[in-house]
Amino acid sequence: MNTVAQVLVENLLAQGKTISFAESCTGGMISETLVNIPGASEVFGYGFVTYSNEAKIRLIGVSENVLLTHGAVSEETAVLMAKGAREVSGADIAISATGIAGPGGGTPLKPVGLVYIGVATCKKAEAFRFIFSGDRREVREQTVQKALQIAIDKLC
Repeated sequence: MNTVAQVLVENLLAQGKTISFAESCTGGMISETLVNIPGASEVFGYGFVTYSNEAKIRLIGVSENVLLTHGAVSEETAVLMAKGAREVSGADIAISATGIAGPGGGTPLKPVGLVYIGVATCKKAEAFRFIFSGDRREVREQTVQKALQIAIDKLC
């Protein structure tokens, strides 16, 4: 993961851009991975761990109606998390992660390993759906890796 994080920090530095994160299922792991890289303080100022619905609403402005209608683990919530993180932080790009890391909590419609990663940039906000496998730690690690790669791919 450090290689992808290193590339992300280098790209952000080269472009003079900043990033923020809104994390649920990763509980701060994306932020932690980025701050392991020298120079991260130049590009990263805000990380929101919004594990509860209340935190999503209060800290980054996720709509309570969206949470009730679509759930915390949804494309809609991931998009609003990323948009909210970008708006509150003033960052050029924001990444969000919400999912079901397991071992419990899954349903037939939302199985363990389901993760939505959102991204909000100067161009648009969108989310991507993934089904990761493995235990709780592995699902979270795969989410971090994919989130950092999406950030690299989506920089404006």
